[in-house]
Amino acid sequence: MLVLTRHANQSIMIGNEVVVTVLEVRGDQVRLGIRAPREIAVHRDEVFAELQKANRSAASPSDVALATLRDIRPTPPPKDKSQQ
Repeated sequence: MLVLTRHANQSIMIGNEVVVTVLEVRGDQVRLGIRAPREIAVHRDEVFAELQKANRSAASPSDVALATLRDIRPTPPPKDKSQQ
């Protein structure tokens, strides 16, 4: 982990396109401004964790959904033994 000390109105660069600026320091809170291209997602850590959880949940069908799919799946026709 890189640890930097910055004062209000000072910035750091992440790559060539992301700028993080310290806007204000008030007690134990720090306000940051982040300038990044639209195609780069920027989230608070707890929001990012919730998004990952929701994405995993959406990508994983429930047992009920799987059972329903099995119930509606057509039964394959019996194999004709004379053609084997």
